[in-house]
Amino acid sequence: MIRNFLFSLFFFSGIIFISLIFLPAIFFPEKIVLFGGKLMGYWTSFCLQIFLSTKIIIKGKENIIKNKKFFIAASHQSMFETFFLQTIFNSPVFILKKELLMIPIFGWYLKKIGSISIKRNKISKENLSFFDDISKQINSSDRPLIIFPQGTRLSPEDRTPFKKGSSRIYAELKISCQPIAISSGNTWPKKGSKKINTILTISILKPIEPGLEKEIFLKELENAIYSELDVLN
Repeated sequence: MIRNFLFSLFFFSGIIFISLIFLPAIFFPEKIVLFGGKLMGYWTSFCLQIFLSTKIIIKGKENIIKNKKFFIAASHQSMFETFFLQTIFNSPVFILKKELLMIPIFGWYLKKIGSISIKRNKISKENLSFFDDISKQINSSDRPLIIFPQGTRLSPEDRTPFKKGSSRIYAELKISCQPIAISSGNTWPKKGSKKINTILTISILKPIEPGLEKEIFLKELENAIYSELDVLN
């Protein structure tokens, strides 16, 4: 319990501190704010290693897509991946729920770095322009998109079918997909205490190239990530 308390105390204090330090950067070029995001990613891994004795392993770096447009589809079990993946990839553009942009300060940062929001389970003018926004972001930046196809944080053993958003992005943009399986829930679960002396693995899987039918792509993506999570668990 003490180590959980120390982790939470230092982690959230650090995130708040970085947010406040970089607050003026909202009025400066985007790259300054993106650097703050990377710092949050490194701070997250530091706190996990120091206070929870977590060993963080990155597998499959050789599979990282280079020199072309792509989007990342990652499993989602904890807050860890929302911070740490910024340290592996070139400051990904997050696709997230609209409510997150309403959070004071943090929401300002999300808007500044070009995050793309969507209102879940609603048909709105904003949602209808969703893919136009994604296309503009992809064409104007070297940063990859990132989406969590499970839709929300799930427990490590949950095998809920992926939502269709990732297959629509794949079909609309006709770019490669970088699947990633992350066993963060075994260390930092959505609910309950965090675990001590665990191994947290980020497994970067082989890319799925464009050209598949949407349904086939979604099934291939789901099988690749869940099969890897079965191994990691």
